[in-house]
Amino acid sequence: MSMVKHALRTAAAGAVAAAAVLGVAGTGPALAAAPGTPGHLVPRELPPHPRSDWYAGDVTEGLPENVPFCVARTFPSAGSTHRTFWTEYDTGASQIVVRTGTVDAARTLAAAAEKKIRNCAANWQRDYPEGTASWRDYGALPAEDGAHVYGVHTSYPDSEPGIHLYGVGRDGRTVTVVQWGEMGGFDQAPVADFQRTTTTAVVKLYHP
Repeated sequence: MSMVKHALRTAAAGAVAAAAVLGVAGTGPALAAAPGTPGHLVPRELPPHPRSDWYAGDVTEGLPENVPFCVARTFPSAGSTHRTFWTEYDTGASQIVVRTGTVDAARTLAAAAEKKIRNCAANWQRDYPEGTASWRDYGALPAEDGAHVYGVHTSYPDSEPGIHLYGVGRDGRTVTVVQWGEMGGFDQAPVADFQRTTTTAVVKLYHP
């Protein structure tokens, strides 16, 4: 498989094959829930899939092996945890949570992630000039210290198009990004359901 096709399939399907392995072992130490640990999404909180249940790996320290392509090289491994989700089809998702040292650091990190997502389509098309890419701003959400949802579509000749939703949010000094992806276009994106998923993800970041 070419590098372009591999990148498209990984981004759109959420690295389904890798996720199946994560469900057993993960890519780092699995974390038991503990006081002060930011909460992560569970499968039932993701946008419903019409023909499959959602499955999840463990909450694991560090960044996932396949960081969602729009936010690659954005988050530090230190202070990060992640969880990968998959279905029986080509739909996948992931969540990264980063506990920073200060509120200002978290605010800066969330802004950097949003900027990367807004520039993602242009950057992708620069890297793959034979393809096409576009993005949509689905707006801010009133979740804790703020959240925002975006959509990114990519298409490459002789490869399946991919539709990707990204939600970025912050609560205090903790930032999360949630990514959902599958083969298809904007008309297939479950935006309203994903907005609820993003809101839930941000609300779950706080643990007394």
